[in-house]
Amino acid sequence: MIFKMPSMEKQEYDRLIEEEYICRIAFKGESHPHVAPFLYIFDGKYMYFLSTKYGKKVHHFRKNPLVTVEVERYNPDLSSFSFVALPGRLEEVEDPETRRLVRRRFVELIQKRRLSPNVLSALGHSPDEPVEVLLTEGRNSVWRLVGVKVKDISGLKHSERSGRGIAI
Repeated sequence: MIFKMPSMEKQEYDRLIEEEYICRIAFKGESHPHVAPFLYIFDGKYMYFLSTKYGKKVHHFRKNPLVTVEVERYNPDLSSFSFVALPGRLEEVEDPETRRLVRRRFVELIQKRRLSPNVLSALGHSPDEPVEVLLTEGRNSVWRLVGVKVKDISGLKHSERSGRGIAI
């Protein structure tokens, strides 16, 4: 007998995306996928990311912006876990006002979650700089996930409340 985990409903994976703030992005690499962790913000429609302007992820993004973004949540003992995979396309945000608003939301996220200043090093800044440096310096790019089709989203869960799953 094979156990199949229950799927998440749209409102469940939307809530997961809204409540979390760390994801992994899988890029098409040279010989195998390249997976990188990212902070993100979600405005109810789009996921936004700040990316340094260097590194393998930028190379892969420029070559092929088709990606899969994965968000997960789990208990330390794995008694409960859920994840959602969102295939889509990254695009660089060019509009200055949108970039400004996204950067402001990242500053708010870092402050609200009381993230370590070390997170700034993943965004192209020194941990010794104030988080507000994200608002004034362009050491990173703003990316947005677009082209996600609901039918292609994969969201799975398991917890005491999600039931026994499906035996196949």
